[in-house]
Amino acid sequence: MTRMFFDRARIYVKAGSGGDGVVAFRREKFVPRGGPSGGNGGRGGDVIFYVDPGLNTLYHLQHNVHQRAERGVHGQGALKYGAHGPDLRVPVPPGTVVRDAESGELIADLTELGQEAIVAKGGRGGRGNAAFKTARMTAPHIAEKGEQGNERWVSLELKLVADAGIMGVPNAGKSTLLSVVSAAKPKIADYAFTTLEPSLGVAEISHRQIVLVDIPGLLEGAHEGVGLGLEFLRHVERSRVLIHLLNGGGPDPVGDFEAINQELSLFNPAMADKPQLVVLNKMDLPEARAAWPIVQAAMERFGLPCMAISAATGENVQQLLYRVMEMLDALPRVVEVLAPIQEITPKPDPKLFRILHPEANYWIVEGQEIERTVHMTKWDYYESALRFQRILNALGISDALREAGVQDGDTVRIAGLEMAWGYDNAFGE
Repeated sequence: MTRMFFDRARIYVKAGSGGDGVVAFRREKFVPRGGPSGGNGGRGGDVIFYVDPGLNTLYHLQHNVHQRAERGVHGQGALKYGAHGPDLRVPVPPGTVVRDAESGELIADLTELGQEAIVAKGGRGGRGNAAFKTARMTAPHIAEKGEQGNERWVSLELKLVADAGIMGVPNAGKSTLLSVVSAAKPKIADYAFTTLEPSLGVAEISHRQIVLVDIPGLLEGAHEGVGLGLEFLRHVERSRVLIHLLNGGGPDPVGDFEAINQELSLFNPAMADKPQLVVLNKMDLPEARAAWPIVQAAMERFGLPCMAISAATGENVQQLLYRVMEMLDALPRVVEVLAPIQEITPKPDPKLFRILHPEANYWIVEGQEIERTVHMTKWDYYESALRFQRILNALGISDALREAGVQDGDTVRIAGLEMAWGYDNAFGE
């Protein structure tokens, strides 16, 4: 079955939450006042993207939009810690750029075998009551819930990584050339726009392999999205060498060359500096042989190497591969990585909070640390409420609420938890 090429995907990733800690006490015979023995919960699994060189499409993610890692196992008595949740490892093809779907922030640029990135971090396990034992509190009835795992939508974009990209106007013979030099079997016909998706091929020359990609035909206005436009100009970016194939049977091969190069520069000015080998194809046609001197003279003016071939008959095709190999050998082996601009910015303090007063007798407290504490507190135990009150005091939230004017009986909301100020032990003193 032929698989379609997908170069974009949007998926939801959810890391595993941590396992809950447990309240337990030793109950062995002959061990009076055995003490707390509740174990901690295990860490939740991460969601990890890794490079799989066997993939060249995002097809496998089109119908697996939700990727969830497993949560950690809950702790048990007898100081038994819960097992960590296994990480969920998601394969992606080389050249995959991962961004946060909401902010557009770059998360990872995965280009080479061995690269991987954590895109959602698992929550830590909650502590059992043995972890809360102190000299003053020898039998704590308190434990934590596991921390929630990170979750978000991410967008993936695939840019094919190739040694050489074969580009040109529609019907220049790109697919024919790829099929001749490699085992690739792209769709081939004598009309424009046969290729509607990039095709990869591997050519062998002098016991070496060259990865080529057949870029669909480009038109004037492609940088603005005309025709296949932006969908495939992106794939040219990561080709180390460009084979600019000219249609020898066309009315103006040099004009086609200038139009396509202009589109590349308008899309990304840096692409104008990429090494190009200009190749006039279809030398089996008399009009191509007549155009060859004109193409030679034009490329001499532009200072670009050029040659003539016939992909249909195989004329000069091997020589083309040798020229490409020489150009690749002359380049440094550097993989382009979309690294974000490094800015030295302090990380926000998780203990910071803010107080909102949207209406009379109603208050909202927001803050990373205090909201995390609410989610991880086991409210079944009285001692948990006392601990939460101590955390409120330690973070300065209690004092800040009083200064803001909170009154006994007012409702205070934190991360979905609503309690009456001063009327219960969690908030009052």
